[in-house]
Amino acid sequence: MICTIGVNDYNPHTTTLPDSIMKMSKNIIIPEGLSDVLLHACCAPCSSAIVEWMLSHDIRPVIFYFNPNIYPETEYLIRKAESKRHAQQLGLQWIDDDYDHKLWLQEVCGLEDEPERGARCLQCFRYRMHATALKARQLGIRHFTTTLASSRWKSQQQIDDAGHYAESIVPDTTYWAQNWRKGGLYERRNQLLKEFNFYNQQYCGCEFSIRPATFPSPSACTPPICP
Repeated sequence: MICTIGVNDYNPHTTTLPDSIMKMSKNIIIPEGLSDVLLHACCAPCSSAIVEWMLSHDIRPVIFYFNPNIYPETEYLIRKAESKRHAQQLGLQWIDDDYDHKLWLQEVCGLEDEPERGARCLQCFRYRMHATALKARQLGIRHFTTTLASSRWKSQQQIDDAGHYAESIVPDTTYWAQNWRKGGLYERRNQLLKEFNFYNQQYCGCEFSIRPATFPSPSACTPPICP
C-alpha cells in the first residue's frame, strides 16, 4: 500500500530542534548526490528523531514499513498503524509491504535458539534490507537506510553489514550507513515518543525476542518447526 497523506501543522523549518540535534549535523554524513531516500521504518518511535533530522536538513524520506518479523499479528498491526500515523502528521509518503510471518520464519529457520544480536538477527536484517533495496529500485530511489540503526537492542555492525549486502545484490541502489543513535538523537527519540504519544513496544519484534514478562504463556512463543 502506498499512502501520501496531507501535511498537518508541523513544519520542520519552523520547529526549533534541541541544540544537541543541530550539532549532530557534523556527525551525519549525507551521501554525495542524495536527492531522496527510502527510509525503512521498524516502528514510529525509532523513526521519529531520524525523520525530524532529515526534514530539518531538507531531506524528505519515503517511509517503507516492512517488518514481517513482528509477532503476533496484533502487535504488527499496532506498530503499523503508529508508523502510518507518524507519516500522516508529517505529510510524508508512506508505503507498507505484505506481512508474511510464515515466510519470515522460513528465512530464520534453524536460528531460533540464537541469542539477540546473534545470527538470527543478522539474517532478519538481510531479509528486510534486501526487500528495502528492491523497493527503492522499484521507486527509482537510489539511496536507502533504516531506523533499525537507532535501536539500542540491535548491533550497528550487523545492520550495516545487511545494508551493504542488499546494495551488493540490487543494482542501482546505495545503502546510507549511519549511526542514528549518537549526537542526542536517541534522547530526542524518547522526547518525541511522549510528544506524539506513540505506542512504545517492550521487545524488538519476533517471538524469539519476547521477554517472559511480556507474554507469560510459554505457548505464546513456540519455536517454528523447520520444513
